[in-house]
Amino acid sequence: MKKCAIIAGGDLPDREPYNTEGYWERFACIICADSGLYNARKFGIKPDIVAGDFDSFTEELPEDAEIIASIPEKDDTDTMMAVKKAIELGYKNIELYGALGGSRFEHSIANIQTMVYALQQGCDLKIMGESILMVQSVDDGEVVYKKKGEMYMSVFALSESVGIDYLRGVKYPLENYLMVQSFPIGVSNEIEGEKAELRINHGIALIILTDKK
Repeated sequence: MKKCAIIAGGDLPDREPYNTEGYWERFACIICADSGLYNARKFGIKPDIVAGDFDSFTEELPEDAEIIASIPEKDDTDTMMAVKKAIELGYKNIELYGALGGSRFEHSIANIQTMVYALQQGCDLKIMGESILMVQSVDDGEVVYKKKGEMYMSVFALSESVGIDYLRGVKYPLENYLMVQSFPIGVSNEIEGEKAELRINHGIALIILTDKK
């Protein structure tokens, strides 16, 4: 399945695999959201599309990219504009970079909410960076999360509650558990074997995988 990468203006670590030769060539389309152009230039990436109101990126826009410009007084964030464009182009598998950190914490929250929007449109949207964020719904059935080195696996209720049939293969497993939005019981768990398995029966869960340091 062809993938689309969206690059936003938050933190994007200059480390493997993101700075590995050929990493960005696996994407059929690369979209920059406003100041995501600064991140793209840092890695020598030439975007196919640039979207935003350009209140953050103040330099000359690339001539060989499609430009989708808006005014600052808009409902969509720049990243949401980019996600909607990717969905319009038919991409169901989207990876979002530079979506966390930076000077505007509210944009991190907005980008997590954008993951829910993509899910509702039938798309798989992952946030990539120092941590990897993804959402899981009941329609996904059992989802396997493979262990890559020493890592934390956190599970949060993104909806008001999440019914967990089971969370297995972790240090603190759960069975027939109702996870609620107001209590972060799923933070900083650990995958013990080669993989963790999670099945939920209602709600939307936020999964965060973070390398131990």
